[in-house]
Amino acid sequence: MQLETYISDLLYRYECVTIPEFGSFLAQRVSATINDSTHAFYPPKKAVSFNEQIQQNDGLLAHYIADVEKIPFEIASKKIAKRVKILKSYLTQGETLTFNNIGEVVFNNEGKILFEPTYNLNYLTDSFGLSQFTSPSVTREVYKKEIEQIEKVIPLAVSLEKRKTRPYLKYAAVALVALTLGGFAASNFYVNQIETHNQLAQEEATKQLDTKIQQATFSLNSLPAITWNIPKQTGNYHIVAGAFRVEENCNKIIAQLKKDGFNARKIGVNKYGLHEVVYSSHETGKEALKAVREIRKSHNKDAWILVKKLD
Repeated sequence: MQLETYISDLLYRYECVTIPEFGSFLAQRVSATINDSTHAFYPPKKAVSFNEQIQQNDGLLAHYIADVEKIPFEIASKKIAKRVKILKSYLTQGETLTFNNIGEVVFNNEGKILFEPTYNLNYLTDSFGLSQFTSPSVTREVYKKEIEQIEKVIPLAVSLEKRKTRPYLKYAAVALVALTLGGFAASNFYVNQIETHNQLAQEEATKQLDTKIQQATFSLNSLPAITWNIPKQTGNYHIVAGAFRVEENCNKIIAQLKKDGFNARKIGVNKYGLHEVVYSSHETGKEALKAVREIRKSHNKDAWILVKKLD
């Protein structure tokens, strides 16, 4: 049984996922951060940690496994207990347990569990589509200092005596104004000629179109009805592609996913006011689990399963 797969699915929706008689994985929301030295921006996320003191069975993991695998709750609990015995035996032998997309667990010298998280997945659904990026440092102050140094070396002031020795500049300015006014007049005349020509051409085209319409004969016989068989998606197991604050972005993602061959659609607005988009919906958890694994391999490693009954 791939226990880490079920734990990973639950971490998207819950802040604590307990493995009975072993410990609990905790997911705490962390705000966006900036690295001052590297100028890297990190989106909000859920930081995953492990607490071996929380071992009481709350039924969450067993209920989820029973729901997905379509087995009784008691059998799911026994499967978890059997898996825990194997995990503990590996730890006592000094081996490191790797939970894919979650982290690594190992015993220290004192027999306590040490947990090292991995950062392959961001379990905060509000940050779907956001990724780390680095911004170059702003150097406007450096350029300002360089300009100030240039101004000290090369003065840009023009004295009154120098302007008096150049009288031809006055005549050049007068000529420039005259050319500008003449250019405006010629431009207006040319634009008026074009508008007149376009109006005459439009009237002539309209007359020819009216003549052709009067001469045309149309046969408006009744056409056979066309029936489209569009399968309706049903099921309470949905493969989530993302959640968006702006509905326009939601529609763009749906159009792109449909081009990629998915039956993407909107399933409504969640409690945070975000429009939810899914790759597909399935009747059973087993079908949804198979589909989400394929999507994670080929299209989106952040896809996850949402169990939700639609009205």
